[in-house]
Amino acid sequence: MPPNPLPEDVRRLIDERAAAREEFDFARADALRDRIARLGWEVQDAGGRSTARPILVREPEADPIDEPATVAASVQLAAEDHPDDLRRFLHGLAEHPPATSWELVVVANAPAEPLADAFASVTLPVEPVVLGSSDRLGWADARTLGMRHSHGAVTILLDTSLEPTGDFVTPLLAAFDDPGVGIAGGWGVTSGDARQFDEAPPGPVDAIEAYCLAIRREALRAVGGFDRRFRFYRNADLDLSFAVRDAGWTAVRTDPLPLARHEHRGWTSLREEERDRLSKRNFYRFLDRWGSRPDLLLHPDPHR
Repeated sequence: MPPNPLPEDVRRLIDERAAAREEFDFARADALRDRIARLGWEVQDAGGRSTARPILVREPEADPIDEPATVAASVQLAAEDHPDDLRRFLHGLAEHPPATSWELVVVANAPAEPLADAFASVTLPVEPVVLGSSDRLGWADARTLGMRHSHGAVTILLDTSLEPTGDFVTPLLAAFDDPGVGIAGGWGVTSGDARQFDEAPPGPVDAIEAYCLAIRREALRAVGGFDRRFRFYRNADLDLSFAVRDAGWTAVRTDPLPLARHEHRGWTSLREEERDRLSKRNFYRFLDRWGSRPDLLLHPDPHR
C-alpha cells in the first residue's frame, strides 16, 4: 500500500516545525506537533527528517481494558530493534513462568526481526497475544496499545533489558493486596522538589521506573495510559506515576524481584547528545504538568 499523501496544510506545519527545531525553539516545535495532531496526523522524526502518518483511531467498543479482567496478570513487552534481548527475556519467562493465571502481550512495533523467529526458539505455557503496527509507534503509544488490550487485573510492563531468573509476577502482585496501591514495581524513586529524583528503598515511592512497572486495572482505566507525546521512554514513567497518584492511588516499590538487568539499549543505542535532548524535552513535559504539585511528593523539601 503506498504511503498516505500529506495534505498541504500538514506539510506546511511540518516544515515550520523543522525550522523551529533548527532554531532550538522546542516549545514552538511541540506546539506545532500538537496542531498537526489536531488535524489527525502524527509527526514521525527519523534520520534528521520529519514526516507524518494518520493517527490510529482506537475503537472504544473493541478496547479490552473496559471489560472485566479474565486473568490475574498481563505481562507486556514491546518488540522493536533488539531481537536477542527479546529472546533472552522469553527464555527466562519460559523457565520461570508465573504461578498464577496470566497472559503475554507483545506489541510488535515494526520490529527489526519477525516475531516468529523469537517465538520459534522457546516454548511458552501460554499463547502470546501479538499486537502489530506496520509503522513505528512512539514509546508511549506502543506501551499504551499493549496496556489497553490487556486482560489482567494487573498489567506489568517490562523492558527486554531484563531477564527473569524466577517467578517475578507472584511477589509483584502481592503489592496489590493493599487496595490503595495503584502502581508498583521493582525500582522506584523519590524527590523533595520534583526536579531531582533518587533511587528509593522498598516501600511507598513518588514514582515507579518503567523497567518493571505494574498498574492496577482500575488505575489504568482512570488515567488511560501514557501521555502520547512521550515518544522517547525517559521520564514517561514519572508522568504516569504522578497521574496514578493524583487519581488517588499510592505507588510502591517492592522488595527485589528475580529480574536480572542487562544493557538498556533504548539508552545506549543513541548518541549522547540525542538521548540528552530527548530526555530533557520529556522532563520539561513532566515539569509543566507536575512541577508545581508538591502535594504529590511524599517528602517535599520545606525550603523549596
